[in-house]
Amino acid sequence: MGRNTLRIGVMAPGTRIDAGIPDEVKRLASRLYPEAPPEIEFHPQCFLSAGHFAGDDAARAAAFLDIANDDGFDALWFGRGGYGSCRFALDVLPRLTRAARDKVYLGYSDAGTLLAGLYKAGFPRLAHGPMPIDIARPGGAAAVERALTYLIEGSAEALEPHAGTEGPAVAFNIIILGHVIGTPLQPDLTGHVLMLEEVSEYMYRIDRDLCHITANPAIRQVAGIRLGRCSDIPPNDPDFVLTEEEVARHWCAVSGIPYLGRADIGHDADNKVVPFGPPPAV
Repeated sequence: MGRNTLRIGVMAPGTRIDAGIPDEVKRLASRLYPEAPPEIEFHPQCFLSAGHFAGDDAARAAAFLDIANDDGFDALWFGRGGYGSCRFALDVLPRLTRAARDKVYLGYSDAGTLLAGLYKAGFPRLAHGPMPIDIARPGGAAAVERALTYLIEGSAEALEPHAGTEGPAVAFNIIILGHVIGTPLQPDLTGHVLMLEEVSEYMYRIDRDLCHITANPAIRQVAGIRLGRCSDIPPNDPDFVLTEEEVARHWCAVSGIPYLGRADIGHDADNKVVPFGPPPAV
C-alpha cells in the first residue's frame, strides 16, 4: 500500500472511544506483526465528548477529512459506531481529495452511512468489517485481528464466505440502510448481493425497515439479499412470532428479490469482512 509499514488512521464518526482502547489495539497489532507492526494513529477527536457525540459535528467532520485527505495514511478505520455519521456525511464528501480515493475504509454499523456515500462517489476500497471498539467485546480480539489482517494483508480468511463469490457485494446495518435510502447518499446497488444485519431493534422495526428497503425500486435491482445476524432483539409485547429470517424471506418474496440465505456478519466478535463491489482482479 505504498510503504513498508502500513499507517492506519482511526476516527470516531459517532460516539467516543474509551481511552484504553488504543493501547489494547496496538498491543494486539504488535503481537500479530512483531517485525513490522502497523502504525495505528487514533485521532484526538476520538476522545472528545459533546453530549452523545465524540466531539461536535464540525470536529468529527474535520477528523474524517484530516485522515482521508492525508496521503500519509493507507487506511481510515472507523473507531466505533453509535450514531452521528449522517450529521456530517454530506458536508465532507465534496471536500475529499485524490488522496482520499487511494485509501481503504473499514467499519460497520453507523459508519455504513459514510460507506454508502463513498461507494456512491466511486471510492473503490471500502469494506464492512470489525472496528477497534470490538476489542472490548467478549472474544473481540479475534474480530480486531480479523480487521487488521484484512487491512494489512488483504487476508481472504477475514472475508465473509460469500463475499465476492456471487458477484459484487455490499453489507449494511438494516436501520442505517433504511435511512440512507432516498437521500443523496444512496448508492446504485444494481446486481449486488446485499448483506444486512441488525442489533438491539424490536422485530417490528426490523420488519418495517425491511419493508421499506425492499420496496425501493432501486434496491429491487439487487441480485439478492443475504441476512446476517440480528442480535439482542428486545421482547415484543405481544410476541411478534416471526423470526428475522421469516421476515426477510417474506419481504424478499413480496418484492421479487431473491433470498440467498444467511451471511456471516453482525454486531459481534464473529463479524466477517465484506469488501464493497466486485471481487478484486486476480
